[in-house]
Amino acid sequence: MRLPPFLTLTALEAAARHRSYSRAARELFVTHGAVSQQIRKLEDELGTKLFVRQGNAMVPTATGQRLAGHVTDALATLRAGVDEARLAANGPLVISSSAAFARGWLVTRLERLAREVDEPDLILRAEDRVADLTTDGVDIALRFGLGAWPGVEVATLMIERLFPVCSPDFLVRHPIREPRDLLDVPLLRHVGLPWSMWLTAMGVDEVPRQQGLGFEDTALMLDTAAHGVGVALARSGLAERDLREGRLVRPFADTMGGEVAVETGNHFVWRADSPKLARILKLRDWFLAETAGLRG
Repeated sequence: MRLPPFLTLTALEAAARHRSYSRAARELFVTHGAVSQQIRKLEDELGTKLFVRQGNAMVPTATGQRLAGHVTDALATLRAGVDEARLAANGPLVISSSAAFARGWLVTRLERLAREVDEPDLILRAEDRVADLTTDGVDIALRFGLGAWPGVEVATLMIERLFPVCSPDFLVRHPIREPRDLLDVPLLRHVGLPWSMWLTAMGVDEVPRQQGLGFEDTALMLDTAAHGVGVALARSGLAERDLREGRLVRPFADTMGGEVAVETGNHFVWRADSPKLARILKLRDWFLAETAGLRG
């Protein structure tokens, strides 16, 4: 069974609470006649009297009082839902990123992001896990991978390239002129990124003669390389800051490039049903503009 028009119910609730059509009209920003008309419509639809006049007061009947109580409860539920939706839409915008990507790429752009994007409340979480955009309180995830995650929208920011990096001092102490020279220097190893990927692509099929330190954390590996301990195989998106600041250099950048493209990359991930969607899309567009030219 369909409900009566919403305006008739709000007129009933206000009039029952104030016991006055006039005061109800002032609260609802309508005329006395409009409130009277809405209540009359409701009485006609329900087939029962909802108010009786007692002196200057309009007193709800027992039926009118009970119905007004239900409407009051319903309005409270509606207001709570609207407040919740408003808070969800206007609360902090939370970005989850790996610590390595936040340190190596994002942190150098945060000042410009704050200046160029009108986003009043941005929170950055550096965490080495795949955040759940439904249950973890995260609105945006900056993820590394193939870009295929169910239930979310994905915009590719950059396709990663691999290349060796070391400290300027290490390069002075260990002249490296061609890929084969790396077989005789300490190679810092990430457990998920074997040197064989790069060496084979460079035509070097031999096994390195020195076993360097192994790492599970990319940022720690790059810091170790910056301290002159060995050569690290870097992902382009993570080494940018160290290269820009001169803490790391690329031994082959000026001669042969020494880059290997991989299928994996960095992606901007969000939910299409997010209450903060308009703000998310504005931020997405900024990230895409910032990485233009890095997706080929």
